[in-house]
This record gives sequence, C-alpha cells and structure tokens, in this order.
Amino acid sequence: MTAPLRRPAVWLLAAALGLAPGCTSIRSAISRPGFTKLSEPLVVLPAERHGNLLLIEAKWDRSGPYRFLIDTGSSATLVSPDFAKRYGKISTQPAATPDVVVASGNARGATRTLPSTTVKRIELGDARFDDVPALILDCEPISLALGVKVDGILGFPLFRETVLTLDYPASQVRLATLTATHERPGTTIPFNNLRKIPSIPIRVGDASPLVLIDSGSDGPLSLNPVGLAPHYAVPPRPGGVVSTLTGDEPRTFARLADTVHIGDVTLDRPVTQLTDGLSAIGGGVLQYFTVTFDQAHNEVTFFREESGPVTMAPLRSPGLSFTNKGVYWQVAGVIPHSPAAASPIQSGDLVVRIDGEPITQWNRRRFDNLVASAREVTYTLQNGTRESHVTVATYELVP
Repeated sequence: MTAPLRRPAVWLLAAALGLAPGCTSIRSAISRPGFTKLSEPLVVLPAERHGNLLLIEAKWDRSGPYRFLIDTGSSATLVSPDFAKRYGKISTQPAATPDVVVASGNARGATRTLPSTTVKRIELGDARFDDVPALILDCEPISLALGVKVDGILGFPLFRETVLTLDYPASQVRLATLTATHERPGTTIPFNNLRKIPSIPIRVGDASPLVLIDSGSDGPLSLNPVGLAPHYAVPPRPGGVVSTLTGDEPRTFARLADTVHIGDVTLDRPVTQLTDGLSAIGGGVLQYFTVTFDQAHNEVTFFREESGPVTMAPLRSPGLSFTNKGVYWQVAGVIPHSPAAASPIQSGDLVVRIDGEPITQWNRRRFDNLVASAREVTYTLQNGTRESHVTVATYELVP
C-alpha cells in the first residue's frame, strides 16, 4: 500500500493503459449521489461481458449510447471528459469537491491528480441517479483495451440507495429498492463499509485476511502474502507487466495449495496473483457467481447454481504483455523463461498484425480467447518500413 496519507485512503480503479486494470488509492472520499430513483422495484439491465468485466449500456437522450464499467472496488465514479462536458454542472463557484490526488496501490507510490465534477444525471434503464460527484478520467485507454467505447466507471457508493446484484452467469446487472422483499439464496457475509467499498474476511489456511470485492479487475484472487505464509501447489512466477494509471506494475502468479473459503463457498487451490497492495477478489473469481450487495445492511451474498468447490483452470499466457496504442500494440514486457523469451521479440516492439489480421481487428477479449485455445500465435512486427513475422507458442503460466 501507499505511505500513510493525511486523510483515510479509499480505493479507486486505475485506468487500464494496457490489458488489465488494477487499484489505486485516493486522498478523499467521494460521496453518494444526491438523489436516486428506481421507477420499478426491480430494474434489470443486460450487461456485456468483456473478459471478466461487466459493462452496461444506457441511452436517455439524443446522445449516447453510453457504456459504463461496474466497479465495486472503486470509491468514486469516474467519467470521460466528453461525458463530463455534456452532463457536468456548470458553476462559477469553486468546486464543492476538490481535485483528487491518486496514488499507486503498490509500494512505489506514484501520484496523479484527477479533476472533479458533479454529473447532473446518469440513467441506467429505469434507474436514475442525479447530482453524482465524479472524477474526470480519460477513458480512451480502457476503450482501446476492451475494444468498445467506455464512457465511465460506476463506483460502489453510486449504488448505496439500491441493492446491487452482479449476475455474471446471466450477464445481468440488477438494481432493487431497499424496501423490496429480497430472497437471497447463497452465503451472506458482512462487509466492512468504512471506506465505502466492500471488504470481507476470507479464510486461507489458518489465516483470515480482509479482501476487497473488486468487479473492476478481471484478475483472479489477488493476495498479499505478508503475514499469511501461504502454501503453493505452483510456486510464484513472473507474469508480465500491466500498465495502470500510475505506471507499469509487474505481476506475479501462483497456485495455492490451500483451499480458500469465502463464507460457505470454497475455491480449490485457486490461481492467485500475488500483490504488495490490498488483497482482492477480481472478476476471475466473481465470474462463477451471482453477487448481491446490500449497502443498507453492509452485507454481500455469493450464490452459485453448482454445488461443490470452484476449480480454476490453468492460466495460459502468450508470454508477452502489451500496451494498446490503437493502430498497433506495443510490447510492454516479455515474461522470463517463456517461449516468447526465446524469440526475437523485445520490449518496445510494435505489433501491427496478429495471425495475419490487422491489430485494429483485435480486442482484449478476442486475444484472450485465442491464447486460451491456440498452441501458437504469429505476430507481425513493424520496424520502420520493414515487417517481420514471429510465431510464438502459448503456454501454461500456472498449470
């Protein structure tokens, strides 16, 4: 985590400059919207699955449609500059919410300042949110990574006046009124809402660390091993780098030998990303569940149709990390001891085609599906006016 701040730290999604988001901390909390209205007791919103991330699309006037990422790990709502220009309130008075300093969630502590605004309204189907405090963030890197235009990130406090359900198997987001009768099968766990984000205890061996439920990350269980002494079925190994709001961060993956318990739910020897920041449950785990957040009672419920423990498949990798630049992908890193490390590809190389198709035809979801099923991938590299083709085998980073 970052060094102590003058005010309590809360958490915020870091924009994905490459192919994966992560968390950062900010110096001041963002309050909930001034007014929330649901026209029906239950509002059902279809969601787009992009990897293990849920996006919802909405249109309420002649502009749009708009796409928003649901991020329970964010204590703030973020919107693009264009969205803020259209729906932000214009005032000659000083902003009620000052600009916010964003600090890296890892030990390096890089910082960046984001301007703030108040969004007049956000409508999600029959749900309307007025006077939403928000931060202004360039969402183009996220849009490039996911292959669709993203206009904002909806943080956890936005849904405080509703019961929020993220149904990953059905690709739905459901919003219910606080007074409606809710039947919630599954395992219900109290969460710590002091930071306006859902942190719950889990059990790893004999330890019970607190973890953030982070739908804004499509990674697996992210675990800080300090004080836990976890046992590994597959020992930690480097997994490349990911570009975030505050710089490139190296990733390390392992497979635990321990069973992880989330309430009555068990994860059998899960693939885990090791971190020096806050432990979190990302979309790589959430994808198996319907997850309901009741902020009025500080409770979260995990439900899964199938019985028995969740078993996670091996983590496959291309051996390369990329930063999406739109018309090309730039190699951000090469994983040591991978098949890619034996190839001529180096950090900084520009990839203009994958398997013969222009890079503009590829997004993160399609590339991940390719890596999951293909034995090898052919990259076309451009160096000035010259092109070269390099075929690299995919492999199991974590068996």
